[in-house]
Amino acid sequence: MWLYLAVFVGLYHLLRWYRERQVVSHLRDKCVFITGCDSGFGNLLARQLDERGLRVLAACLTEKGAEQLRRQTSDRLETVILDVSKTESVAAAAQWVEERVVDRGLWGLVNNAGIALPVAPNEWLTKQDFATVLDVNLLGLIDVTLNLLPLVRKARGRVVNVSSVLGRLTIFGGGYSISKYGVEAFSDSLRKELSDSGVKVAVIEPGYFKTPITNKDRIFKSMLDIWDRARPEVKQIYGEKFITSYKESIDQLEPKYTQDLSLVTNCIEHALTACHPRTRYSAGWDAKLLYLPMSYMPTFLADAIINWGSPRPGNAL
Repeated sequence: MWLYLAVFVGLYHLLRWYRERQVVSHLRDKCVFITGCDSGFGNLLARQLDERGLRVLAACLTEKGAEQLRRQTSDRLETVILDVSKTESVAAAAQWVEERVVDRGLWGLVNNAGIALPVAPNEWLTKQDFATVLDVNLLGLIDVTLNLLPLVRKARGRVVNVSSVLGRLTIFGGGYSISKYGVEAFSDSLRKELSDSGVKVAVIEPGYFKTPITNKDRIFKSMLDIWDRARPEVKQIYGEKFITSYKESIDQLEPKYTQDLSLVTNCIEHALTACHPRTRYSAGWDAKLLYLPMSYMPTFLADAIINWGSPRPGNAL
């Protein structure tokens, strides 16, 4: 019995390997629009796809980021300024894309733009703190997708949404995990709706990577700013020692961040160029071996693992 099972598993992985190696044709004729190209995953992906020969339409938040990207890439790559949290900016960028893809349609849409701050225990935060993150990571992603979906449909192309392991498992408060859970849900519903139209939807779920979004100094400064305006009763509950413990925890975590961003961009490239892309891609060994397995554990066990070593309020029981 075990021999048959081993043979079956081996054949399954062999077939999967063969299917995933098949690449779509005429890549140089295909246009891909990427958000959040100033730095991090988006910046590397834009350069990577440009080298691969695709026509890259890169959206940056700042002109400085756009100029730096243009200096590093070929003349085929074009940039546009986009703030995904502003509807008028999204509409203008969508019109800009339409003028460049014309009748071909848009082969790939990569929703990569995102922010993490503010991050803090939930009761330190205001509604606006949550809205700041959701406007970019979730509502902005939805807005960009809805505006560009007709062009993706025309090309029977791909939508690739960058989520996170924190869209499967919540470790800290604030809007980040909430937004990524939303990205997962939106992607699932979109994939089902588009399944008969030839459009494929993929989700990328990276672990912890060393990017500007995970910069420990920015994270700690943001937390101190939130602490300074926290209500007196909240400060009494948590105490100053919580701040010290929190800083120590992020200091210990930072050296463990994965530095090879290509582990993520290679997943995105595969989702865009493979004939048979996956529905979900986990990037980073921490995602594969720790966070995703934890997301399937009983809640009490996952909570115990997360809480072990995490900072605790000063008057915790």
